[in-house]
Amino acid sequence: MSNADRDRPDRRTLVRQPPLDPSKSAIENVLELTELGAIAPDIFTNTRPLWHPPGARGIYGGAVIAQCLAAAQRTVPTNFTVHSMHCYFVLAGDSEIPVMYYVEHVREGKSFATRTVQARQRGKCIFTTTLSFVRENSGGKKLVEHAVPLPEEIRAQIASLPKDVDEPSGEGSSPFISHRIDITNRDSKYPHEKRTRQWIRARGRISEAGGHQAHLSALAYMSDSYFIGTVSRIHDLWRFGAPANTKTDAEDMTARERYMKAAQEKEGFSVDLSNSRGRPEVGMMVSLDHTIYFHEPRRFRADEWMFTEMASPWSGDGRGLVQQHMFAADGTLVATCFQEGVVRLKEERLPAASKL
Repeated sequence: MSNADRDRPDRRTLVRQPPLDPSKSAIENVLELTELGAIAPDIFTNTRPLWHPPGARGIYGGAVIAQCLAAAQRTVPTNFTVHSMHCYFVLAGDSEIPVMYYVEHVREGKSFATRTVQARQRGKCIFTTTLSFVRENSGGKKLVEHAVPLPEEIRAQIASLPKDVDEPSGEGSSPFISHRIDITNRDSKYPHEKRTRQWIRARGRISEAGGHQAHLSALAYMSDSYFIGTVSRIHDLWRFGAPANTKTDAEDMTARERYMKAAQEKEGFSVDLSNSRGRPEVGMMVSLDHTIYFHEPRRFRADEWMFTEMASPWSGDGRGLVQQHMFAADGTLVATCFQEGVVRLKEERLPAASKL
């Protein structure tokens, strides 16, 4: 956060930001909501500024997804747990102004409850989601059960992952940690056979006071990481634009340049930071919708390592679709996610025709 932002804390939030709560994890502080009961019931706003990734069109989508879930969770009984949410990104969010979250009670049933949440800025809807909640243990004693297994070759990696989850995170750093794995089937001529993979977890330790709801919100936040970009990775597309600066001294680079250089290196482009190979370049890539099915909402911790695997069954007509499986380290499938987004290649501009 810049000094200018600290001097005007009310510009990006409706309420003055309270000090960070040391008893909570970084992701709990990031996703903190303030209820605006003086305006109307079930209206909330972000307590702290939302992150705008360098080079992105708007705020990080996972933050809005997670805060909509957090707002909806506060309107259902504690024995009801979310099992699905279906989201649409309508407009790019502006990190410089507050977000208002409006929760609507659609249905109150004995076993299921339904909510819709709209995230709004300047009176316009930027994001909307419908969520369904199910009463705990309402499925009966006899169950039909099966699940996709954790890939066998992944189990051996668990022992080598860092065990400490209590390391601090500096101001402005991500509230979660990811460890990316090489793309599987990278040499396949069929993009749908390739898989992008990573280990991911929230920083620090999620508080007991946060309950299972905090872990679900954290999972929703992280589910948008490394997602629609799967399409560009399996097609080996260039998506970083022209390099703004060729200097290698980190102290001489702007924050955006450092961020982009780190992203390029994570993507495996460290030996070709200027796209000398001439890969096809992404002209626009932005999420359109996002769906999460929560399978075992009370059988995982978001502050412990989770494994995610993503694949794209289809792309065309300027769009791409990606599927994601999220596993707890013990092999439990905890969520399945889908996302469709705009994926358009940069077109070569033809010379303007003479007006003569």
